[in-house]
Amino acid sequence: MDQIIRIGTTRQSSDAMRMTDAAVRAFQSSLREGITELEMAGTMAAAVEAVSDKADGEIGMSPPNILFGERTKLPHGYPMQHPIKKNEPAFLEVGASKHGYFAGLVRCAVLGRHSETESLHALAEEVIEAVVAAIKPGATAGAVDAAGREVLNRSGRDGVFRQRTGYQTGINWTERGDLSLEPNAEDILKSGMTLHMPNILCSENGYLFGTGAHVLVTERGAEILSSIPSNLYRA
Repeated sequence: MDQIIRIGTTRQSSDAMRMTDAAVRAFQSSLREGITELEMAGTMAAAVEAVSDKADGEIGMSPPNILFGERTKLPHGYPMQHPIKKNEPAFLEVGASKHGYFAGLVRCAVLGRHSETESLHALAEEVIEAVVAAIKPGATAGAVDAAGREVLNRSGRDGVFRQRTGYQTGINWTERGDLSLEPNAEDILKSGMTLHMPNILCSENGYLFGTGAHVLVTERGAEILSSIPSNLYRA
């Protein structure tokens, strides 16, 4: 029975991530000077609708966090009639769902150049790579969290990270247990779990920026569900 549940969970999470990826690709391909956060949200919703199997039911996209420019300093923010300008950052956290299983993803971009957030994103990429490499059955949640913090400590910028590394996901965000990737957590990772790691860092001037991963724990380690690279998108 456990194996059947894991197969079902994996299939639903993978299908949800396929829709999340469609939303992220729409975000990246549509990023241009003058587009507003609300316009971007509409474009992303249309992209998810286009790849959804309408006959399958119970599919959708949760309201995304889309923030442009100075608004990327907000911890959470729903889209507004706020346009992006040249040489500004863009933040996205989005998650589509299928049959109650959500697959979330953090992806960021820069329109032109923005050195402060570009530097922050480079560090976030190193952190998420270390975190994903540490995930395997039998590892503790605290050890996974520590792998990312070690990268931050070596960089001398450990103060830019002010949250837990991630958490277990499951149906409807609630029936998932309470496993949290945080310091000294003793919960043991098991094959079949899905984990969301939104690695969002805070710059010296308050920009919130980064990248993330949503993975399936397998006997071989972490299987990254998204096909979208974790590197910074430049438009």
